[in-house]
Amino acid sequence: MVEFTPLSGAVGGFVIGLAAVLFMAVNGRVAGISGILAGVLTPVRGDWAWRAAFMAGLFAAPLAFWLATSEKPQVVFDHPLWLVALGGVLVGFGARLGGGCTSGHGVCGMARLSRRSIAATATFMATAMISVFVLHHLAGF
Repeated sequence: MVEFTPLSGAVGGFVIGLAAVLFMAVNGRVAGISGILAGVLTPVRGDWAWRAAFMAGLFAAPLAFWLATSEKPQVVFDHPLWLVALGGVLVGFGARLGGGCTSGHGVCGMARLSRRSIAATATFMATAMISVFVLHHLAGF
């Protein structure tokens, strides 16, 4: 079981929110990971470099943490790796189907009071709750 750490969660949430606001203020764009990744995989001329830099930053952050603290970030899977991978594929499919991802809708869209993002966030949160209930209480994972 993963330890509940509200302080680090609150700090992480604040940093994500601050980064999303700064990204919007500086670039005029929403920090939606699925859209940014899609732009890296299907590049548009003059639009690829900032997207690649953003994605590289997602990998550089844990490395910077490791170098700064000498503490290797731990990745713990409470479920079989195949189930985690399947969940990732389904989230990716849902992100493309819904025209955005949890970060784009949940962090950026909700902050802008976008009706579409509020509906999308309510949908994926309800789906997540149902999935956790089914996996933990009915399927035995």
